[in-house]
Amino acid sequence: MSDEQPVRVAVLIVGAGKGSRASEETEGIPKQFFPIAGKPLFQWTVDAFGAVPEVDHIACVVPEHTESAWLPKLAPDTDSTGFSTVIGGPSRQLSVLNGLHHLAAYPEQWDVVLVHDAARPFVSTRIIKSVINLATRHGGCIAAVPVVDSLKQGDSGSNWDENIVCISGSIRRDGIYQAQTPQGFDFKKLLDAHGRALDDGHRDCSDDSVIFETYCGAVVIAAGDRNNWKVTEPDDFETARLLMDARQKSFSVPDIRVGHGYDVHAFEAGDKVILCGVTLPHERALKGHSDADVGLHALTDAVLGALADGDIGSHFPPSDPKWKAASSDQFLAYAIALAGQRQATITHLDVTLVCETPKIGPHREIMRDRIAEITELERERISVKATTSERLGFTGRKEGISAFATATLVFQGS
Repeated sequence: MSDEQPVRVAVLIVGAGKGSRASEETEGIPKQFFPIAGKPLFQWTVDAFGAVPEVDHIACVVPEHTESAWLPKLAPDTDSTGFSTVIGGPSRQLSVLNGLHHLAAYPEQWDVVLVHDAARPFVSTRIIKSVINLATRHGGCIAAVPVVDSLKQGDSGSNWDENIVCISGSIRRDGIYQAQTPQGFDFKKLLDAHGRALDDGHRDCSDDSVIFETYCGAVVIAAGDRNNWKVTEPDDFETARLLMDARQKSFSVPDIRVGHGYDVHAFEAGDKVILCGVTLPHERALKGHSDADVGLHALTDAVLGALADGDIGSHFPPSDPKWKAASSDQFLAYAIALAGQRQATITHLDVTLVCETPKIGPHREIMRDRIAEITELERERISVKATTSERLGFTGRKEGISAFATATLVFQGS
């Protein structure tokens, strides 16, 4: 394989069996399609591979007469990965061969193919990438973990009850590995090896690395993971559900978005200013189409910014006479309601007023109360601050007031 060309990687996820050992637990549904933590087992496995950028195509090998409702579908965030299904055969070996022929019919020239059990949904990105890398370099690779338990040879001889097995010897575990999937191979070599195995009368080999070793050469080992276990027995489903629930909680990243708002208004003749919904006596007023509440305008823009939905001017155009002298609390209340419609929870609002006059400190807590009233947020989630510009710029010259604001929103279902 050329180091200069990107490696084309296809994955066969094999789940064409009946899952008879788990049929009682799965109510007759093949185990690979049984729902766990909200998704079929097969889908969890597909999603694990779909999240790996190096994977170009996923082909699911499924049983004949599979119900369409059971079939896995790639999640929206992995729609750049090719996806297909193919009917398996009467044995795992023949199911893999069907999958290889299916992939060979594509115009793409696959460099590496990974073969993975549908019932191993906990496979990690690290394992997948490691197998791809070693299969690219060496032609054949499997994920495996060293055996850590003592190994015993059992003998259920005729002198023993059929439910009792006698230990007939011990097996040294040094250098012994427990094979897992994925197993990765040079695509053309594995396809050729499977064809030769079939020609030689082999039809029921459950390990592709054995076929590859027999007809192509050595296979190397990539470090597996003991979490990469295979759901097999009836009791495994409850364990898988608990683990998947825990994984979802552990890896669930909340969708938190922060919006920024800024506004400025100049002074004009008047006898009061309105800041953060509070009217303050002053020797001048703020000039604006509405009530010129620079604090609430900045907060409104911050909420709209977190929603990625324009700014206050796009929702309340200053050219519209409807908003002449309008109270700005309705602008902020509108943005808050819009966030609710988008299933977003506002967790924090922060506004900083920049001015030499009037003095904000004596009114800061009243402003917090007023914003809490408008937004129906707890007062503890609202911050009002004030600063001067050290007599620099238009605010320093007492020509107007500016405000900076941020809004933190958490979106549900993310």
